[in-house]
Amino acid sequence: MSQDLKELQISIQKKIGINIQNIREEKGLSQVDLASKMLGRFDTTNISRIESGRTNPTLFTLFRISEALEVSLTELVGFSLEEK
Repeated sequence: MSQDLKELQISIQKKIGINIQNIREEKGLSQVDLASKMLGRFDTTNISRIESGRTNPTLFTLFRISEALEVSLTELVGFSLEEK
């Protein structure tokens, strides 16, 4: 993967992570609360890694997070690359 693509991937991961964290905090949930509301087992450390942009979650994981937060998948991952 070229450096530009890697930087783009990291930027997208961070923006999605910030969206997840903001929605979670708006709903008054801790990372533990979110993990416990998700379908199936999910470790709190994974929530932390996703929110900080250190990991690339699967589409199914993002779906599970959106269901637990009671928001659409679009709301969870929606952003513009021009946003700061």
